Amino acid sequence: MKAVTIHEFGGPEELIYEEVPVPEFGPAEILVKVHATGINPVDWKIREGHTKGNIKFPFILGWDVAGAVEATGSLVSRFKTGDLVFALADLTRNGAEAEYVVIKTDAAARVPSTITIEEAAATPLAALTAWMMLFDKANLQPGQRILIHAASGGVGSFAIQLAKITGAYVAGTTSTANIDYVKFLGADEVIDYKSEDFSKKLNNYDVVLDTIGGETQKKSFEVLKKGGVLVTTLQIEDKNLAYLHDVTLQTGLVMPNGSRLQEIAGLIDEGKIKIYIDKTFDLKETKEAHEYSQTGKVRGKIIVKV
Repeated sequence: MKAVTIHEFGGPEELIYEEVPVPEFGPAEILVKVHATGINPVDWKIREGHTKGNIKFPFILGWDVAGAVEATGSLVSRFKTGDLVFALADLTRNGAEAEYVVIKTDAAARVPSTITIEEAAATPLAALTAWMMLFDKANLQPGQRILIHAASGGVGSFAIQLAKITGAYVAGTTSTANIDYVKFLGADEVIDYKSEDFSKKLNNYDVVLDTIGGETQKKSFEVLKKGGVLVTTLQIEDKNLAYLHDVTLQTGLVMPNGSRLQEIAGLIDEGKIKIYIDKTFDLKETKEAHEYSQTGKVRGKIIVKV
């Protein structure tokens, strides 16, 4: 099969379009013919070597996947050949920047009937991360106030919509160019981080969702009420700030979850969640897709068509 691999850690130039063997699958797994995969910051962070784990070269990146079931393991009864599925693949194994990928059956869900296969590929990692952070980690409740940083990005876009479905009051930070987009997603209040200091404008919030880190994370403590929660997809840089402001810190690594993804699919089919694709690339253009992701200017998601 054709795939994009890395043979060592480094920049986008390490991405190689080449022929590799079709992966083998186990009894509780499915082999998926990839139609599209989403590009996420985790792809290039792993490519650069920030998270080395147990990676064996050559390695295939890309863990958002949407496609058709090519074959099923002997224990699989939920899916059959030809079914359209989407999933967050296992981040410790070869990913979906390839013609085929192996998925555990409990990681997969059926593609929503109201969206394209590319839109399905834009969903798993960002939507599952947003759900985990808002509800598993922050226990967001109706009527609470949440600030979502990088509100126009992949996780932010889903987080706004999930928070609004819950009945929360949502503020978001974004750039000038994306203010209308963030309002379209349902944010009650939008802060242009280029011209406004959110920590001077907002206070008494129950939850802050941070996907930026650095100074943004530090200032976020000033926005929270006592007993509030700061959830982050990044490292917690100063735990003392949580103690000083009497707030809880939460972080975590998103895991594949087919049943939760099926719930999200239902919300999409009900018209409660919308998906925005910024740019689409071909598999041979994966290097360009990584470079665009690293600009930090992505609205919604980037897709690679396979």
